Amino acid sequence: MGVFHHVVVSLLVCFMGVGGVNGIGANWGTQATHVLPPEIVVRMLKENGIQKVKLFDADYDTLHALRGSMIEVMVGIPNDMLYSIATSMKAAVNWVNQNVSTHVTAGVNIRYVAVGNEPFLQTYNGTFIQTTFPALRNIQAALVKAGLGSKVRVTCPQNADVYETASSLPSGGDFRADIRQVMIAITKFLNDNGGPFTVNIYPFISLYIDENFPVDYAFFEGNGSPIVDGGTSYTNMFDANHDTLVWALQKNGFTNMPIIIGEIGWPTDGDRNANVMYAQRFNQGFMTHIATGKGTPMRSGPVDAYLFSLIDEDAKSISPGNFERHWGIFYFDGLPKYLLNLGTTNTGSLIPARGVQYLEQKWCVMSPKASLDDPEVALSVSYACSRADCTSLGYGTSCGNLDARGNISYAFNSYYQIQNQIETACKFGNLSMVVKRNPSTETCRFGLMIEPYEGGSTVLSRGYVQTLMTLVVVTIVVLFS
Repeated sequence: MGVFHHVVVSLLVCFMGVGGVNGIGANWGTQATHVLPPEIVVRMLKENGIQKVKLFDADYDTLHALRGSMIEVMVGIPNDMLYSIATSMKAAVNWVNQNVSTHVTAGVNIRYVAVGNEPFLQTYNGTFIQTTFPALRNIQAALVKAGLGSKVRVTCPQNADVYETASSLPSGGDFRADIRQVMIAITKFLNDNGGPFTVNIYPFISLYIDENFPVDYAFFEGNGSPIVDGGTSYTNMFDANHDTLVWALQKNGFTNMPIIIGEIGWPTDGDRNANVMYAQRFNQGFMTHIATGKGTPMRSGPVDAYLFSLIDEDAKSISPGNFERHWGIFYFDGLPKYLLNLGTTNTGSLIPARGVQYLEQKWCVMSPKASLDDPEVALSVSYACSRADCTSLGYGTSCGNLDARGNISYAFNSYYQIQNQIETACKFGNLSMVVKRNPSTETCRFGLMIEPYEGGSTVLSRGYVQTLMTLVVVTIVVLFS
């Protein structure tokens, strides 16, 4: 596995100072079958100089591990909790007491509560429009009641699709017409209570949904054809998207409202444009871009941002795409994927997690005696992938160059590792066998699972469901390779 400790994809850019960055943060998601122990993650955050962390819930073990770390924390309220909090002040008070007050008293540096996560995303079809603002108001009132109104601010992370521009120029920016009134109300409430506008910006998604999207415009080298807006020239999508929001805020009376980039990053697998080279290019480009502290044409000064994400999550829904499980700058086991200079350490590169415990060095693969024509092959692969993670298989992925046997072995091993290498997990009729030689290739990493974390709840209970997409991709690869 040594080849995967440091994937060198390009020369490191010159060392950056951190003076121009308003403290780089990271999103710490835990939708994984095997999570790293929180204490290991917190140490990894500190050793990498990551000063802020954004959580998607308020898991007790995670917050307990952050005690005394001085890391700024944004705790999250999932969308499925908005209704209960919106309709019950008592529920809001109880949530704040249990998930904020208790931990602040114990030394957790909680600075924000994120009420919902992209609740007005267009694909949600308005599900959370009626509950988001009332929940926001109730949480703010609960924070005030707890004596935390001046210490902990509320915010509501939004997808960039909450604003739009009819002119295709940033200066045409305004809130999306169907939610404009509620967005103005929420934004005014946040502004009145000292809360920032939090937005998630993803140039990768634009490239993913539009094959004609200009690739260079997603990055920061200035090679994209510029968009000229009045006297301002935009050479990258981030600045243009960010300033579209700035214009939307200004038009509605919020000229000086603070903006937080709640999520920004690039995935490394699961799609032809999701790869290590592009991810390193984007994330390093972003860090270099904001290191000067100049900001964007419409908003000068340091950029407050959280990279998405810290660690891969193999149990995330892949409804948006197979890339969803590969956003981390670290693999699931805390190994860096590529050279990335955050400007926060003397080494100028990511520092891996320490103290990680792995299962035994063995893998489940297709037996050399098994035939590809065996009618059980397709059924076995589908079974394995429906209960594991095969998103690294398929066209343009890290394991896309495997032959048919390699694809089958990858599927078997993914299931075997997720099942903690129990003997029965490598019993696919006469098709499989356990080996002690790592079957990984130069580009395709056959996982070796970490020891299961026993300290808290597992993600499987949060709805770990593999979709039909994986089955189709893997079956096609197997049958037609």
